[in-house]
Amino acid sequence: MKHYYTDNSDLKSEPRMIDYECKHLKLQFKSDLGVFSKDKVDYGSNVLLKNIDNIKDNATILDIGCGYGPIGITLAKLYPNSKIDMIDVNNRALSLARENIILNHIENRMNVYQSDGYNEVTTTYDVIVSNPPVRAGKEVVHRILEEAIQHLNQNGSLWIVLQKKQGAPSAKKKMIDIFGNCEIVKRDKGYYLLVSYKNKKP
Repeated sequence: MKHYYTDNSDLKSEPRMIDYECKHLKLQFKSDLGVFSKDKVDYGSNVLLKNIDNIKDNATILDIGCGYGPIGITLAKLYPNSKIDMIDVNNRALSLARENIILNHIENRMNVYQSDGYNEVTTTYDVIVSNPPVRAGKEVVHRILEEAIQHLNQNGSLWIVLQKKQGAPSAKKKMIDIFGNCEIVKRDKGYYLLVSYKNKKP
C-alpha cells in the first residue's frame, strides 16, 4: 500500500475539488487519491491557519510536508508580500500544489519542490510551518522539529499542529529541548498549535 508520506505518483487518479474558507478568504484546491486529507482541508491545518499570528507581511515561509498546498497557499493569501516555499516527498501532492498555486493566482511568490525532510533545503526562513505526517512515525516528526532550528533566521518561529493523542505533549517537550521555549497557542478539539522561537529572549 502506498502512503501519502511517500512518493506515490503511480496511484490511480480520481481528482476532486475542495472549497475552503479561512478568515476573509475563499479558496479552492484540487485534490486526488494518495494525498493527506484528500476530501477536505483537515481540522489540524484549519486550527493552524486560523490561529497563527505575529507573522510579518513580508516573511519568508517554509511549509514542510505541504501536501496539495492548503497551508502554504492560504498563508500566501493572508500575507500578500510573503515568499513561500512548499516541500513534500510525495510527487503527486507536489503536482497538485503547483496546480493549486495557479488556481489561486499566486504563481510569482511560491516555489514547490521535492525534499525528504530538509534534505534539499538550502536557505533559511522567518517561519516554518507543518502539520507533520504523524503516520510516518515519531522519528520523522521529531526530525522535522530537530532540524528546523538550522533553517530558521534569528527570531524565526516554528509552528506545529498535532493532536494530543498523536504526540503533541512529547513534541512540546522536544521543542523546549531544541529551542528553549514552546508555547501552546491554541487547544481545539484535541489539537495543539505549538510555536517555538529561535533565540527568543526570556
